[in-house]
Amino acid sequence: MNVIKKNDFILSIANALQYISYYHSEDFILAMSRAFEVEKSPAAKDAILQILTNSKLSAYGNRPICQDTGIVTVFIKQGMNLRWESDETVEEMINQGVRQAYLDENNPLRASIVQNPILERINTKDNSPAVVYTSLVPGDGLDVSVAAKGAGSENKALLGMLNPSDSIVDFILDEIPKMGAGWCPPGVLGIGVGGTADKAMIMAKECLFESINIQKLIRKGPSNNIENLRVELYEKINRLGIGAQGLGGMTTVLDVKIKEYPTHAASLPVAIIPNCAANRHIHFKMQGEGPIKLKPPNLEIWPKAVWTPQENITRVNLDTLEKNDLGQFKLGQNLLLSGKILTARDAAHKKLKELADNNQTLPGNLNLKNRFIYYVGPVDPVGNEVVGPAGPTTSSRMDKYSSIILEDYGVIGMIGKAERGKETINCIKKNKAIYLIAVGGSAYLISQAIKSSKLIAFPELGMEAIYEFEVKDMPVTLAINTDGDSLHEEGVKKWKAVLMES
Repeated sequence: MNVIKKNDFILSIANALQYISYYHSEDFILAMSRAFEVEKSPAAKDAILQILTNSKLSAYGNRPICQDTGIVTVFIKQGMNLRWESDETVEEMINQGVRQAYLDENNPLRASIVQNPILERINTKDNSPAVVYTSLVPGDGLDVSVAAKGAGSENKALLGMLNPSDSIVDFILDEIPKMGAGWCPPGVLGIGVGGTADKAMIMAKECLFESINIQKLIRKGPSNNIENLRVELYEKINRLGIGAQGLGGMTTVLDVKIKEYPTHAASLPVAIIPNCAANRHIHFKMQGEGPIKLKPPNLEIWPKAVWTPQENITRVNLDTLEKNDLGQFKLGQNLLLSGKILTARDAAHKKLKELADNNQTLPGNLNLKNRFIYYVGPVDPVGNEVVGPAGPTTSSRMDKYSSIILEDYGVIGMIGKAERGKETINCIKKNKAIYLIAVGGSAYLISQAIKSSKLIAFPELGMEAIYEFEVKDMPVTLAINTDGDSLHEEGVKKWKAVLMES
């Protein structure tokens, strides 16, 4: 009978979480490299190269791929003949492993989990607790799957309770464009069909642990209904033209994974969960032989090409930029920003709204007029770092605050990722402001452009406090111009037409 010791299991969980924070799996790198090679959209190709370059930097630097280091989800399949040497439950041991990993002084990971989510939403400061699913299986081993899933992709999860006669393909093709680009495509799409509502969602999540193998499947040809459905959805979703970061392009999904389960005769639950460009997950087994040992991926598989600024790229000095200058920038134009920007995301925006609603002054030396706001919650720095990985968060969460930020406080530019809602676009147009995007999934690359960081306001918000960053050649793209034109709308429309004709 195999025996798993408490400390061995805790250390294995911690090691797994550290590993996936900075290493992409080889199948993901190969799939992204292929997407880069076949991509014909310049904007999408540039975004994919940034993601691949960021991945390589993270692998060599052992620092997080993305600033959102995720909510930990663990699937446990425990052999019924296995014995534990522990005075704690499996969940308690997993949570110890989470704390150990996220508080590691050599590579601290961002604590994003809040307790009492209905009202207080207080950060637990160590990213615990994890979400754990346990099942008993024959044997005496332990099968463990660990994921650290970012909210950008998790927030795009959805469930449809279809009628048995409804088309699964039509449902998915209708919903994918509505998901927007907040999940940082291209990535893997997990689909669960059948069971109950909760079972379908769990299956969709489990799918995301599987290896990316759609190209192999296409070459050999589908041999059953699920494989046929995978190929059909893969091809049809990519023909939607959404592309990398939603900018329009040829690859939206790297693979489509499907699990099914028997369901009620009157039901057809269909769950969709995407994985983002961070794609953090790992699978390992334990037999009572001590903590796991993880082998680094082959660092030679990354493409030789690395992202560098284009020769003709426009450089912008934010410290001298005025509102009247914003109209000169063209939709889709790549820019390199230098100068001072302010950070602010959900919690800070809420604070700013409360101050405005109560006619209260801004704290300290905070002045938003004619400034740019970057939607970011960075990882803590280590060593000589000014700031840890600091990629953009999903901008649409801040849409409800756009009018206050632009009209009441005088902000002239916003930086984030993915599309904005119609009201925000109209507000940008009305105020002759602009919206810039940075590439989601390039957090470590972006952090290299941040030369200083100073706390400005709301220190109690932790990573959501307002900081002033001084940046040097931070890469961004103009996604909404002063006329209210949207790159996410125009780019997708263009490339959908191109792909439909091909």
